[in-house]
Amino acid sequence: MSTVDHIAGYTWHGRKGGVENAFRYTVDYVMLDAEADLDTPRLFRRNGGGLTSVQDRDHGGAPGEGRGAAWAREVLQEHQLPLNGPLKLLTQPRVLGHVFNPVSFWLCHNEAGEMCAVIAEVTNTFGDRHSYLCLHPDLRPIAPEDRLQAQKVFHVSPFQPIEGGYTFRFDIREDRIGIWIDYAQEGKGGLIATLVGHRTPLSNGGILRACLRRPFGSRRVLALIHWQALKLFVKGARYRARPEPPELEVTR
Repeated sequence: MSTVDHIAGYTWHGRKGGVENAFRYTVDYVMLDAEADLDTPRLFRRNGGGLTSVQDRDHGGAPGEGRGAAWAREVLQEHQLPLNGPLKLLTQPRVLGHVFNPVSFWLCHNEAGEMCAVIAEVTNTFGDRHSYLCLHPDLRPIAPEDRLQAQKVFHVSPFQPIEGGYTFRFDIREDRIGIWIDYAQEGKGGLIATLVGHRTPLSNGGILRACLRRPFGSRRVLALIHWQALKLFVKGARYRARPEPPELEVTR
């Protein structure tokens, strides 16, 4: 049996460029082995009803039509990546049946248990999804100081263009995590987003405390996203209409 970890963390977003905006919020993530039988607290369910849960249909494919770990394994196979070790999912859980994840992460390990690839699964507020496959060309383990590049191809914020690229950094440890995403537009602006927090075993007490401190879970996150969008609109940031999403489901 595998356990589930709880990351009661912080996310910080800071806009670069002419219109300044920054915010920092608390947020709850869970990390679990996406293929193992799980030993979970009573208030958490895997593919079942509960106060909190993680559902396969929310990940690995279009929102609500996901296939979970089977999808991630197919991505690795299609890109000829022989990573047969643990496949872990880092994501916000459903709370009272609702979920919205701006970004979740599939952490892909080799047989020695070293993390060698990350699939960053990005979902926008329009219901579109695209994933970025982050890895070294030689498939060596991803170290905390490593910076992995990806060309931006997916519309996320209506106040940012698609042009430019991401720099990802991942520091995943037994007791804490840190993820940094730097979006740059060739010197014209961009955005920095971070997720940091301590990693502890998920418990009924931790779930109840999280629900009291951050009611409604990711529904709260969605409301805060729209609040920040309103602030940017008032500040005069340029609004961009949603383009068609890319044809490819995953890029690297």
